[in-house]
Amino acid sequence: MREQRIGVAVIGAGMAGAAHAAAWRAATTVRSPFPRPVKLAAIADLAEPLARDVAGRYGYERVETDWRALLEAEDVDVVSVVVANRLHREIVEALVAAGKHVLCEKPLADTLDDARAMAETARRAEDAGQVVRIGFTFRRAPGLAALRELVTSGALGEVVHLHGRYLADYGCDPQIPMTWRYRGGPGSGALADVGSHLLYTAEFLAGPMRSVAGAQFRTVIPERRLPVGSTVGRGKAEVSEETEPVTNDDWAGFTAQFDVAAGTFEASRVSPGHPNGLRLEISCRDGAAVWDQERPAEIQVHTRDIGGNRQADNGFRTVTLGPGHPYVGEGFAMAAPGIGFGQNDGFVFQARAFLEEVAGLAAEDSWPRNASFEDGVHNMELIEAIAASAAAGGSEVRVP
Repeated sequence: MREQRIGVAVIGAGMAGAAHAAAWRAATTVRSPFPRPVKLAAIADLAEPLARDVAGRYGYERVETDWRALLEAEDVDVVSVVVANRLHREIVEALVAAGKHVLCEKPLADTLDDARAMAETARRAEDAGQVVRIGFTFRRAPGLAALRELVTSGALGEVVHLHGRYLADYGCDPQIPMTWRYRGGPGSGALADVGSHLLYTAEFLAGPMRSVAGAQFRTVIPERRLPVGSTVGRGKAEVSEETEPVTNDDWAGFTAQFDVAAGTFEASRVSPGHPNGLRLEISCRDGAAVWDQERPAEIQVHTRDIGGNRQADNGFRTVTLGPGHPYVGEGFAMAAPGIGFGQNDGFVFQARAFLEEVAGLAAEDSWPRNASFEDGVHNMELIEAIAASAAAGGSEVRVP
């Protein structure tokens, strides 16, 4: 019956949009048979050839070149919003007003005022029974979730300090064209793009950041050539001779204070040799652990029992993730240690959790809920606090 089916659409057919499109397709294949049929309805993007490619690859029924066509579409119930940050508010508010459930990519918006307005919209929508969430995808990484379990179970004891970095190389080449990613004020570059992941994953392990200090920004490539045509994702494209100044950060670094722990962090889009280098190391009272996205199917663990009592065996041991760790047992057809998995799988787990909430499954019968828009606002408040610290020469800034 029509009222039982959940229709899904994706706005944005770029790199992350394709990840969302693929995730909705696979979401009903993990955990257990899904209680309601899911229809892959539409991909919306101004670049029609790109939208048709994504729709064809992942089995969506149609393409729209104007996202507004989804507002009155009776076969669309759930929409992923995966476009430039400055477009989020207009699109999300229109979708919510049309009664759709919305999953929005991070960061929530390009300004904190817009993010707070979106959070208020989400609160009203949730009171009316809509599901409105933000995608903090790395929370679904089995290795990172395993580190969280080591903390919350008490196995490692209280986190006393941590080091996190997200090093990427997508901006290393000066011939990469100017796009929206290189425009904006301090903190809207590497910090907002990849560093926003670093912020919520650090808090996932150590709790809320209370203050930041010592912040610095650096722009390594001061200008970029304008593209001749449209661009997709972060890759190369044909460029003109005309250039435009880069106005935001290629690199950001700062320290943070949590309730107990302290941390040091950096985010970069100009780090050669690191295509996708999110890494967190936690040092705790009874041990330590490391997860690295570049080796996502394993973690490094050190405890007093193993590696801590004798110089002869001091050091970390490698743990290959398997069915005993979060998401692995229910998330893969071949649920066994050593099968290998990565970031794309997190999008699938995220989509499944979203559909479970839309279908009305109780929280205790579902995977952990996706983050709220309030969480998205907090993430942007952290970015703003870091930018304020940098503007004040590294002074300590309290987080709201």
